[in-house]
Amino acid sequence: MDLALFDLDETLICEDSTSLWLRWLVSQGFAPETVLKQEQELMAQYYQGTLSMEEYMNTTLAPLSGMATLTVSGWIRRFVQRDILPRVYPDARERLAWHQQRGDTILVISASGEHLVAPIAQQLGAHGALAVGVEIVDERYSGLTYGTMTYKEGKVSRLADWKSRQTGQTFHRTWAYSDSMNDIPLLEQADHACVINPDDRLHQEALGRGWEVCRWVK
Repeated sequence: MDLALFDLDETLICEDSTSLWLRWLVSQGFAPETVLKQEQELMAQYYQGTLSMEEYMNTTLAPLSGMATLTVSGWIRRFVQRDILPRVYPDARERLAWHQQRGDTILVISASGEHLVAPIAQQLGAHGALAVGVEIVDERYSGLTYGTMTYKEGKVSRLADWKSRQTGQTFHRTWAYSDSMNDIPLLEQADHACVINPDDRLHQEALGRGWEVCRWVK
């Protein structure tokens, strides 16, 4: 059995799940429009590799602060059906199906919040998800995070912790898929690394390391 690791945003889907989620919240009247501009400014830092994940998560979780988890889970179900599933790359679905047919373990590992990533991963047939921990107190969102962020080297450390808990499981080879320079530490862990629609920098990095380059279109 192999282990297949998939980044979510711009890898499995053609946009960023948190950006889509905030737009959905605003469209439903559950968040102010100002949060969209704040998020866009922070995403610019993400693409430059200078993002503070704490600031990003605190900003994007603010609309949920104090909200009941049951209420939000209902929102997320509607959001995933309307805004996420139609944006899954057909090639991503094929690659997921290929790993499923082989009997591989599929893990979605993302720098987005677990409240979004886990239900999306489930809908896509993954066996699990590693994402930024979103704190819940008394069945309500606190607006804060917990634990090691699944961002850059944090993905590697969270993956190592996850592997240590898989008693009796042996993974012969590891596959990793991502679109982002921020995931080079994760891609380096893989026996077979695939970069999805890379920018020039990541494309050159992939060529130098002998990684597979995939061009997935919607």
